[in-house]
Amino acid sequence: MKVITVASRKGGTGKTTLTAHLAAYAQSLGQRCLAIDGDPQGSLALCNSRRVHGALPFATAERGIQRQIAIASITGYDWVFIDTPPAMWVVVQEAIRAATLVLIPARPGFLDLDAIRETVKACRDWQRLYAVVLNAAPAPRNGRDAPSVVQARAWLAEHNIPVWGGQISQRAGFALTLAGGASAGEGDSGSFAAAEISALWAGLTRAVEVAQTDEVTPDAALPAASPGPTLNAA
Repeated sequence: MKVITVASRKGGTGKTTLTAHLAAYAQSLGQRCLAIDGDPQGSLALCNSRRVHGALPFATAERGIQRQIAIASITGYDWVFIDTPPAMWVVVQEAIRAATLVLIPARPGFLDLDAIRETVKACRDWQRLYAVVLNAAPAPRNGRDAPSVVQARAWLAEHNIPVWGGQISQRAGFALTLAGGASAGEGDSGSFAAAEISALWAGLTRAVEVAQTDEVTPDAALPAASPGPTLNAA
């Protein structure tokens, strides 16, 4: 069983959106998935409640994340996805300790990037594989990354912080599909939003496979994945 924890000490980075899309996309591929909402605000629960068809098996962290992980392992889930709050650091650290891989979403701006330091330190302290995912980023134009994305990658490289080679862009499709009770990958499979979620899924699954077969450091890179050739605007 693989555990993906989505964590950041800063609010508004898109943790819940990323968790909801990845968990639903994995389930759409036939994976048996459990979603755990570690945030008392309950946004992941709200997203899941809108899934009239294909709601994810769901749990909260009220009685402890480790307990839910143990139950999930006995039940036979393939993947567990944990959404975490920006506060409640004890809960976040418990989710990081349980993780196979920690995804740290950050917008490509200096405030978000500076705020990842504490989460990165926790991943390193607990020897957990992790990577930053540039989220809600300006979409590439003419095959070139936006200046803020280029600067963000340079800052992360300077601080030896692994970052996924792709990005999750600021696209209406991400919000609209969740509101409609689906994920980007379950909607228009030819959309840019679907391609980005698919690419992130491919990157994290490869990283997890490597982590389970080879000895890797927590700072190992999360592989990039190229989107499919046929893309529609979203």
